[in-house]
Order: sequence, then C-alpha cells, then structure tokens
Amino acid sequence: MSETNPRRIVIGDVHGHYEGLMTLLEAIAPTSDDRVYFLGDLIDRGPHSAQVVNFVKRNNYPCLLGNHEQMLLSILTDERTSSPRMQAWLYSGGQATVASYHEATIPDDHLDWFKALPTYIDLGDIWLTHAGVDPSKPVREQTADELCWIREEFHSIPKPYFPDKQIIIGHTITFTLPGVSPGQLAQGQGWLGIDTGAYHPRSGWLTGLDVTNHLVYQVNIFRNYLRAVPLGDMAIAIDPAKIKVNRRNYN
Repeated sequence: MSETNPRRIVIGDVHGHYEGLMTLLEAIAPTSDDRVYFLGDLIDRGPHSAQVVNFVKRNNYPCLLGNHEQMLLSILTDERTSSPRMQAWLYSGGQATVASYHEATIPDDHLDWFKALPTYIDLGDIWLTHAGVDPSKPVREQTADELCWIREEFHSIPKPYFPDKQIIIGHTITFTLPGVSPGQLAQGQGWLGIDTGAYHPRSGWLTGLDVTNHLVYQVNIFRNYLRAVPLGDMAIAIDPAKIKVNRRNYN
C-alpha cells in the first residue's frame, strides 16, 4: 500500500453480488482518504442489486451509468416501452433486480440516483467509462449509448484514443476477448478492461483495481476465494487485429 498517496480504487461490474462486494472491499480496506469508483452495472443478474445500490449511494461513491442501469431507466421511465424491451431486460437479469426490492418496487430515490449517474469520469491520467468510446468521435460528441454499450469498435482501436490518459472500462467480460482467461484483465491500446464476469459460471471473479499501487484485488463469488496480484501479472495484451468488428448504429 502506498504510504504517501491516497489510493484510487476502481471496482468492476458488481451485478447484484453484494456479499462478494463486501468481501472484496474488506480485503482492499479503503481508508477515508482513498477514492473508490464504480464502473456501473451495479444491478441485474445477481441476487442483491438493491443492497448494492443502497451501499454505493449511501457512501457517496462516484459511480458511472452502465448499460444495465440505462436499460432499467429506459423501461421504467418511458411510457412507450414495449413488451419485448421489457422482456429483454428481465431476461438480461432484470428479474433478479426487481425481486431484490421490497414488494418488487424500485423507489424513486434510486431511480433519481440512476438518472444522475455520469457516463464518464476524467481523473487526469485515467478516464473511466462503462464500455468505451466511439474512436471516430471526440469526447464532446460521445453519446450515452456509445459510452454504455460499445464493444468491438473500441476494443479494436490500433492506437490509444487519448495520448495522455488510460481508459478503464467494464461492460465486456474480459475472457470473451482473444487470449484472455477467466479472471485476467484485458490490456488494449490505451485501455484496460476489468469486468471479469462476477456472475458468469465460467468465471465468478469480481475485480477491484488499486490504480495507485498497480495491484488487482479479486474475490471469486462462487468459491469465496480472495487474491491480490500485481497488475503486470494479470493484464493480458490484446491484439486489436484479432478482434472481429460488428458495427452497431448507436443513434
């Protein structure tokens, strides 16, 4: 642990795994001087989304809008929402979120909190967003859909988007990228992916990254196993040429 500087700690996609998050944070042991950031997707799939949101909200931890929070908002706040869209969200883990709330009702203060979540956080040398950026656009033109949903078009960039910042993302489970095994992080051109698939049966790893000390903390949701590993031993370099790009219209 750094003795002179407060730590900057970034937590990957929690997806409703409250107990795993508590175990992870107990191992990281953030102090009042440390800064803890969440990359979004606090909800869906796992059993305790309401508890995760309560915890992050109550502690005023900076948190990004993830695609799962965006899906929830688009369905619960848009009267024109269609049944297929609702079913798609429920199938993507929304049913577990609804079940985690008392009487299956998401309170207004949680909805208001979701609405206020930013799509990126600029920390100077690092830039946090949920999914990535459209490499063809400047920051000011990025849409919430792009920052919450983009995948291959960002992962395949041949050079860093920023000359002086590293982008840290969640959203895409790292082992779905070429050459990466469950639990490992994905290192692209100017970006680092830390969503290690806490809910996924092939993984179960929930990741917290101590950016200050280049240290990766992980808890396995299924095996209740903890580890802390140097970032250099966990980050696997991605060859952008090996990523097949499936272009999507985000507008």
